[in-house]
Amino acid sequence: MEYPQLKNKKCIVFDLDGTLALSKQAIDVEMAKLFSELLKKKLVAIVSGGTVDQMELQDVNRLPPDTFLNNLHLFPTNGSAYYRFDGKEWLEVYKEALLNEEKEKIKQAFTIAQNVASISEIIPTKTFGEVLEDRTTQMTFSALGQQAPLDQKSAWDPDMKKRTAIKNILDPLLPEFSVRIGGATSIDVTRKGIDKAYAIGKICQYLKLSKEDLGFVGDAIFPGGNDYAALQAGVESVKVENVEETKNIIKYIIL
Repeated sequence: MEYPQLKNKKCIVFDLDGTLALSKQAIDVEMAKLFSELLKKKLVAIVSGGTVDQMELQDVNRLPPDTFLNNLHLFPTNGSAYYRFDGKEWLEVYKEALLNEEKEKIKQAFTIAQNVASISEIIPTKTFGEVLEDRTTQMTFSALGQQAPLDQKSAWDPDMKKRTAIKNILDPLLPEFSVRIGGATSIDVTRKGIDKAYAIGKICQYLKLSKEDLGFVGDAIFPGGNDYAALQAGVESVKVENVEETKNIIKYIIL
């Protein structure tokens, strides 16, 4: 398959989980090589619901030693922070941390949502690690816990109906926040207006590009998905079904 809408873009923007790698898993050897080759030709940004530490663990630290990291820009927690490489280390450009009272309100809303959802047996009884994680600029609910096995995560809510039900409880409780479905089992909460469209705006601002210069690749480009905002922002977007399709896109771009 060809992807001519991405070939001539100055910057390719990627989602992480489900796009470059499986949920919370490191990119594989083939992806690492392809990604490194892409960085020789294009500016690249990753926008993820995960933290910057998670992005480094899954992607950056797996790249070949000679990778040109100056062309890579990291926007963790759905664009509520930005890190760039200065030739020696990763520098924090901005970080929009939630206030303690905001975090407390989100925690209370999740407690209510979990209590309501448990009546319908939506919430799993067995979890692996922390369920509600404070990511400083974002609160992330992972229904099975942050350390859940990949096979169990993949099987729990493939059609997203369970998380949609939880999101529908949360939305009226958190009107001043953005609530989005992300990853395999997660729901991300940031301040209102901070989403992947917000990240797109920051990419254009800091890299001095227009939206027409960007191409976006993600697996959750559908209403309610955490990649949908990029499409709504007016960026040429390609929805992928899996990591292998993303590899094909990169091969098409670099060849």
